[in-house]
Amino acid sequence: MHKGVKVTLVGGVFAVMVGGAGYGAFNLVNGVTGGSASADPKPVKAGPPTSGEIGEVTEKFFAAWAKGDGEQASHYTNNAEAASNLLTGYRDDAHLTKVKLTPGKATGTIVPFSVDATVSYKGKTKPFAYDSELTVVRGETTGRALVDWTPSVVHPDLRNDDTLETGEAAAPPIEAVDRHGAVLDKKDHPTLGPVLDQLRAKYGDEAGGTPGVELYIQHADEDAGTETLLTLAKGKAGTLKTTLSASAQRAAEKAVAQHAESSVVAVQPSSGEVLAVANNRKDEFNAALEGQQAPGSTMKIVSAAMLIDKGVTKASGPAPCPNTAVWQSHQINNLKGLAPDEGATLSDSFARSCNTAFVKLVDEDGITDESLTEEAQNRFGLGLDWKVGVTTTDGSVPASGGPDRASNMIGQGKVQLNPLNLASVTATAMTGDFRQPVIVAQGLDDRELAQADGLPASTVEQLRQMMNRTAVSGTGARAMAGLSGSIGAKTGSADVDGQEAPNSWFTGYRGDVAAAAVAQEGGHGGDTAGPIVAAVLAAGS
Repeated sequence: MHKGVKVTLVGGVFAVMVGGAGYGAFNLVNGVTGGSASADPKPVKAGPPTSGEIGEVTEKFFAAWAKGDGEQASHYTNNAEAASNLLTGYRDDAHLTKVKLTPGKATGTIVPFSVDATVSYKGKTKPFAYDSELTVVRGETTGRALVDWTPSVVHPDLRNDDTLETGEAAAPPIEAVDRHGAVLDKKDHPTLGPVLDQLRAKYGDEAGGTPGVELYIQHADEDAGTETLLTLAKGKAGTLKTTLSASAQRAAEKAVAQHAESSVVAVQPSSGEVLAVANNRKDEFNAALEGQQAPGSTMKIVSAAMLIDKGVTKASGPAPCPNTAVWQSHQINNLKGLAPDEGATLSDSFARSCNTAFVKLVDEDGITDESLTEEAQNRFGLGLDWKVGVTTTDGSVPASGGPDRASNMIGQGKVQLNPLNLASVTATAMTGDFRQPVIVAQGLDDRELAQADGLPASTVEQLRQMMNRTAVSGTGARAMAGLSGSIGAKTGSADVDGQEAPNSWFTGYRGDVAAAAVAQEGGHGGDTAGPIVAAVLAAGS
């Protein structure tokens, strides 16, 4: 006798279990298309799906998925083609069988569920369990209740065009070690996961290991590498030395854990080597290295350097700070509570983070729409193609006319940076030399690093004086309190449309460590991002 799908009611929810392959197919006319053709078709339903509809479509979707019929399961979604490919691959490519899907209590149209399955490949078998969720929506044209298709339904780590596969690993495993030889793994350093995956994909062969047999996600973005979900047979790991510091990494992960939606990077100014990378984000995006956001007043490091290099002013030169400034009919204000100072120097306005001082200087002789872009690229290396060793976004400071020319000066407008870019800016300001950040040695693959001219010695001296003042008695003083030695800082807050609070930015240096952080909707730079940076600087390298 053929075994089929058994539907059991447990505490108001049902569990779907499949035995053999002889389950009778659902009537696709009645179950999927909504019935046979009629001369008087019923009106298309509208409004949110009812609880009954949610339960029915979820049951049918799970039943088809569990018995390994991806094509049938796909017809209970609103994107049958995409769903069919991934659900069919679940059985054929990932070799997942004996699938049991157990839904939890629905919240509105969202149904959480657990998955218990078995991975079987060339005589090797292991259980595989995880949790996911789906959302039920009403079809726009049919009015039927359908599973809102997204790859994360199949597994929460899947994204568009990713595939789920079981077989010999795409790359040998690596044992990543820090600059002192300490092992760096996902268990002890969980936010390093995306970085370690990319390092394995890119340098696994060079590290000298041999691949094992794994269930893994093959990301559509080749630079993202693969993500191992289950190891059926261990390979031999090769050792890969990184520039990271385990102590700095621990401090970075602990610091971002205190603040939602935050990211931080630390680099060594004397070498450009990356010491730490950490993120605390719900979406698990590596914003520390790949983000693109307006950096707010931290951009004034580059803007001040441009004004000095162009001879517009100097640290001890004039930079008046009125309440408001207007550029091409666009009015820019200071933060609330900042008293005007018409006799302010550039150092005064930098330390107090006065927006209007920088806006008023944007119209001086010698300053053009391209001036800030040229300074950012030629002196600080922003916007060049960095070869860090993993995927990065390398800053954007486009030449801008109109109101954006002034807004760019204070890190709004069209300027886009991430903590890696900003930590590098601080390192360049501190040493005068642009050293492209790296996370593995250049000699490992002889990649060509980006080159920039760096800064004149006199500009460096003035930037360090202004950043030190900011850290000791300016807007960064509270966050940097307690740090000794050679220190400097710059705060920033960036307004973003649709957010109640601005993004908090902070960058600073201490000794031979420069760090930068961002916390989305974290408010003023010193309030949220500041303590993150200070904690990393305190840990050293």
